[in-house]
Amino acid sequence: MKGVKTVYICSECSSQSMKWLGKCPSCGAWNSFVEDVVETSPGTSAVNDPKPPRFTVVSGGDESLPFSELSVEDATRTPTGMGEFDRVLGGGLVTGSVVLLSGEPGIGKSTLLLQICDVLGKSRRVLYVSGEESGSQLKLRAKRLGVKGTNLFVYTETNVEKIMKEVDQ
Repeated sequence: MKGVKTVYICSECSSQSMKWLGKCPSCGAWNSFVEDVVETSPGTSAVNDPKPPRFTVVSGGDESLPFSELSVEDATRTPTGMGEFDRVLGGGLVTGSVVLLSGEPGIGKSTLLLQICDVLGKSRRVLYVSGEESGSQLKLRAKRLGVKGTNLFVYTETNVEKIMKEVDQ
C-alpha cells in the first residue's frame, strides 16, 4: 500500500531528513531544509534508502495554480467527543493535521486535551506530551475528571528530538 510521507530536503546539498533540522549535517548549511511530501511504495523509506528511490513527489510543483483549480481531498475526521470543539474543527480532528490550542494560563487547555485524549484512547493509542506538568500532576487532574487513560501514554519532555523519538516508538 502506498503512503504519503513528509521529508525535508537540504536546498544546498539535497540531503534528506525525516525531520526539519536547523543545520544540515551533510554540508553544514543553516536553515536550508525545505519540506516536501513524497509518495512511497510498500517496504521503502522516503529517506536514506540505499536503493534508487521508489517515490514520486506529490507536492511542490514547478508553477502556481489558480485557487479555483485546486482539488479538495476527502479528509477523514475523528470526533473528539467534545461537541463544540468538534464543531470548531469542522467535524473533528483530521488525520495528519496539527491543531494549535492556545490561551491564557488556567483557562482549561490541558483539561480539555486530557478529556479528548481519554475519548480518543478508547479506539487508538494516544501520546500526551507535557512540557510543563509532571506525570503526577496530570494523574491528579485525570482522577478529578474521571479520565481512565485507556491506551493513554504520558511523556514529560521539552526536547523536540527526544519527543520525536518517543513518537516513533
